[in-house]
Amino acid sequence: MKCPICGGADTVVKDSRTMDHQTSIRRRRVCEACGFRFTTFETPQLKEIWVVKRDGREEPFDRNKLIKSIKTAILKRCISADEIEKMLVRIVSELEFLPDAKVSSQKLGEMVLKELQQMDPVAYVRFASIYEKFQDVQDFIELIKTFNGKNKNDINM
Repeated sequence: MKCPICGGADTVVKDSRTMDHQTSIRRRRVCEACGFRFTTFETPQLKEIWVVKRDGREEPFDRNKLIKSIKTAILKRCISADEIEKMLVRIVSELEFLPDAKVSSQKLGEMVLKELQQMDPVAYVRFASIYEKFQDVQDFIELIKTFNGKNKNDINM
């Protein structure tokens, strides 16, 4: 593991702990060249997962990209890092057990929406607005109507 500061190749593991019901490992490392301390996380990967984008391009699944989009949706919401990690573990586990190694970006987005809908309605609407490429306020109103199970006359603007 290279040091993120100096790029040194010699790092020493000082502490390891299991996390997420023993599905990942957190390691504290120290760079022998500059003394910088940093943390790494290891999770098992059962198979290589590819995401098929809307335009047909394929790219390797990037857990960090998924984390970034979820963190954008939950910004300033009362959702703990532990809850986010558990959600990610559930999503990645579901992906790894799909019969095909390829998943559409739409399916991945639906998986995130399903999790966020149960976790936080505001985060759900935020994520949906990006995922569905909302163009105006009416798109938000329509989503909120379906989310709350209300009919069109219940929301007035």
